[in-house]
Amino acid sequence: MKNFSGKNILWVVLGLFIAAIIWAVLGYNSLVGLRETVDKQTSNIETQLQRRADLIPNLVNTVKGYTSHESEILNTLSEARSKLAGSGNLSDKMTANSEISDAVSRLLVVVENYPDLKADKQFTALMDELSGTENRITVARNDYNVAVQSYNQSIKRFPSNIIAGMFGFDSAEYFEASEASKSVPTVSFS
Repeated sequence: MKNFSGKNILWVVLGLFIAAIIWAVLGYNSLVGLRETVDKQTSNIETQLQRRADLIPNLVNTVKGYTSHESEILNTLSEARSKLAGSGNLSDKMTANSEISDAVSRLLVVVENYPDLKADKQFTALMDELSGTENRITVARNDYNVAVQSYNQSIKRFPSNIIAGMFGFDSAEYFEASEASKSVPTVSFS
């Protein structure tokens, strides 16, 4: 059996060092990719929230034409839209989103008292557009939460948790529905 010389030991150590560097680079790049997916999904949610916010002024104006004493709900809806436009982080956007959803739900209940409004073509088209946008928001939120789950699992699993800790990869926040948005408004079609 041959004895290891100093040169052979040096090659083994160098090989292990190179393998460790390759592992670190691959792990880092994987985490960067997952984080970028989370950021992309965040952007998708923001796009759909903005789309809904852009529909609200037309909806408010249409409803104003038929209702004269429902200004409280319309003001609440406008204020919630303004909060969404001024929100900077995902948490603020979630809060503003919940307020918009709540205001829209209350508006739909009020609209039931105005059959002429329900029959208005512009109102019907806006409601269809709003409904489609709500569906897109739901899909975008689900896609975001899947991306967050994948990312969070990766930064918590060994051995990538070592890379995550070294380079400051923090857990991402899930997009969760607020307690207010979990209650279903009562709508009567009588």
